[in-house]
Amino acid sequence: MAQPTTSSTDEIRVIHAGLVEYHSALATQRAIHSEISQSTAANTLMLLEHPSVYTAGRRTLDSEKPMDGTPVVDVDRGGKITWHGPGQLVGYPIVRLANPHELVGFVRTIEAALIKVCKEFGITTQCISKRSGVWVVDDRGERKIAAIGIRVAKGVTMHGFALNVNPDMSAFAQIIPCGIADAEVTSLAKELGRDISVSEVAPLVQRHMIDALGKVSA
Repeated sequence: MAQPTTSSTDEIRVIHAGLVEYHSALATQRAIHSEISQSTAANTLMLLEHPSVYTAGRRTLDSEKPMDGTPVVDVDRGGKITWHGPGQLVGYPIVRLANPHELVGFVRTIEAALIKVCKEFGITTQCISKRSGVWVVDDRGERKIAAIGIRVAKGVTMHGFALNVNPDMSAFAQIIPCGIADAEVTSLAKELGRDISVSEVAPLVQRHMIDALGKVSA
């Protein structure tokens, strides 16, 4: 794991953690969540990558998990199964919400920030009614470029978003990503037709996400 770097912007602490094994990152999330719940730590945004792993949200059916023996981590977020791996920028906003009962509104806030990130690269994206995440929609159909799965406990958020920057997209072929069978998954690299790195994208994600979180956090 790379040495994490930490900074603070507008009362939100940002941790760039590098490549972190999923269970380790989850333990860190839970520790930070506990501290924020007790008002002993500042609202925090973790930005990182994971080694290849499938994670299954609470609505995942056993039949939706890979059948080839690939490990799957069951987690306490909303949503269904998805994949994380190198080349995908994962963000965990751990913040106390000003209105903790507006979970849908918080998800929309995260989506709006990621839509702005994609726009910075000339990619037009949008939300789709009754489908969380960020989508490219054109004459080739609907393609999901970012997934979102959130949990709120004691008024503080956990888990977050995953933006496909330039990952190995073949990993998604083993599952029905987020339980949506009638749409494809895409990435910034695929839409741009060029290589792009997580390090190129992370500063923009940080800027737009901090701005968005400042409007909904307490």
